[in-house]
Amino acid sequence: MRPGRDDIAAPDLPSGLPWIGEAPKSMHALTALGPVLVHFFDYAQLNSVRTLPYLAEWDRRYREAGLATIGVQSPRFPFGADPANVAAGLRDLDIDFPVVIDAERKLWHAYGCEGWPSLFLWKTGGALGWFHPGEGEYLGTEEAIQEELRELDALRRLPEPMAPLRDTDGPGAKVMPPTEELFPGGSWEQPWIAGTDGEDLALDYQAGGAYATVEGEGELQVEIDGEWRTIPAGPAPGLRVLAEHPRHEAHNLVLRPAPSVKIWSISFAPGMP
Repeated sequence: MRPGRDDIAAPDLPSGLPWIGEAPKSMHALTALGPVLVHFFDYAQLNSVRTLPYLAEWDRRYREAGLATIGVQSPRFPFGADPANVAAGLRDLDIDFPVVIDAERKLWHAYGCEGWPSLFLWKTGGALGWFHPGEGEYLGTEEAIQEELRELDALRRLPEPMAPLRDTDGPGAKVMPPTEELFPGGSWEQPWIAGTDGEDLALDYQAGGAYATVEGEGELQVEIDGEWRTIPAGPAPGLRVLAEHPRHEAHNLVLRPAPSVKIWSISFAPGMP
């Protein structure tokens, strides 16, 4: 969406934060050359992960045209502050634009973020041109990127905007709200630990898919409506796909993790009716 003012300036990048990839000199230096896309996310949080393929493709499409892309890993869970974990998670997600780890939320607060993910497009020169909290508005965001790039070179040929990667991402798509995210340890700050808090986790849900944020070595046995399969919990902590469905559906889920595996969150994706 467009900002209500045209004079909101880009906060600079705090010094001393760890980067995965090459750290830019400053936001001022970046915005002097062209538009800058800044995306706040957590690599192990479902809504964030669902947006990242769009960010990766926009970076691939428009980097040579003058767009700079920066990711900001703002950890939701403690393991997300460890550079080794973040680097492994980004490799698994095929992210190769530079990412800064904002463990103390310095950038998060400077930008006024309220949730994951949050996206900001800064114009050449450093004024805010577009922002969007949460998933969605992919077409609008890419059109805003192209508008800024045409300010750099009106004659440059740009591709047609991306087609939606999922049916639920299309403009005007009507989706069913999924079951709310579950924190089996009692809160987002406390994980459920297999063998300490119990042997199994069982629940019913309605959604287009189910996912778990896990930490620890070993296997995770997953039962959907009586059918079992096994997925790895490790080696690096992150988001694991438990089930994906063609539409919004009702299912029974049982998780049986290896001893000491931590389950931080069970989250659900929206689906078409």
